[in-house]
Amino acid sequence: MTTQPTAAPRRTGPDLADRIHGGWLGRIAGNMLGKPVEQGEVWTRDRIDRYLERAGALPLTGYLPEPADPADRAVLRPEWRACVRGRIHGSCRDDDVDYAILGLDLLETHGFGFSTEQVGDLWLLRLPYLQTFTAERAAYRNLVGGLRPPLTATHHNPHQEWIGALIRADVYGWTCPGDPVRAAGLARRDAVLSHTGNGVYGAMWAAALIAAAFTAPTVREALESGLGVIPAGSRLARTVRRVAALHESGLPWEETLTVMSGETAGLGWIHTVPNAAVLTAGLLYGDDDFTRTLALTVRGGLDTDSTGAAAGSVAGVRTGAAGIPAQWTEPLEDTVRSAVSGFDGVRISALAERTLRLVTAGP
Repeated sequence: MTTQPTAAPRRTGPDLADRIHGGWLGRIAGNMLGKPVEQGEVWTRDRIDRYLERAGALPLTGYLPEPADPADRAVLRPEWRACVRGRIHGSCRDDDVDYAILGLDLLETHGFGFSTEQVGDLWLLRLPYLQTFTAERAAYRNLVGGLRPPLTATHHNPHQEWIGALIRADVYGWTCPGDPVRAAGLARRDAVLSHTGNGVYGAMWAAALIAAAFTAPTVREALESGLGVIPAGSRLARTVRRVAALHESGLPWEETLTVMSGETAGLGWIHTVPNAAVLTAGLLYGDDDFTRTLALTVRGGLDTDSTGAAAGSVAGVRTGAAGIPAQWTEPLEDTVRSAVSGFDGVRISALAERTLRLVTAGP
């Protein structure tokens, strides 16, 4: 796999609007799909598939069914009742969506020249402390204690390479269509508030991947553009390239994930690197099919709501809102629940329109 970013012109007009809307819908749908089984230590890949088999839901073609086994019901996330088929009425609140909303608010408030300090200020203003987790909670606590970036990322923070910065990156990709280098730069400025190393690279990679998804001929080429913005020798880059090589060799999806599980063992289920492996496999083996991409990614386990959301964002951009099957979009009822002050109950379509205005307004 090459690692050079591809240059491509921005898309304009209705096609761009539809793709941005698709990105928002895909992120929210993927998040909802993965949310009930978000606990990688409990919900392994094998257990997720056993759940689906007992419910008669393999192959997976929509949101998770209600659990058929009381033992499964007991260990699902508490929000599962609002995230399974037949019970969804708008999206549940989740940090994977809250941070996309915060990113939009950041760009609307401060423009593309925002500073890392302004990211932190916005967290304190808009985001409740108890709705932050891992590295974000450590950074929030450090901000309240008077520390400034980059110390906010390193002081008493054992989660510096976990997936939190990656889940904050989407809006930078959506607002830089066809410009992965610019998207990665914006994501880095946000990420260093709370992360270092592969944690920052994960955000840059995700933003660049989403930006490239607007114009790349294939999802494989979008992934290559994402690799072009991070150090080639980083563990994240090596992991993404390894998954791509296994896919290219013809190894089945299940065997690819088994190999990668062994090679990333010990990093933990919320670490950026093993989750990037699951995400990369979902995108490549999903082969630009929206439903298959989401299903494979969430069935891959680990931080399922975060990987599902990221996969949905990429797949939604590539498919466009009009191309996303109705079983994913209709239950969302064009509505988002959010802990971000001033945004609870906002329309998904309104978020997409506001994102488009940022693109068309220019830098």
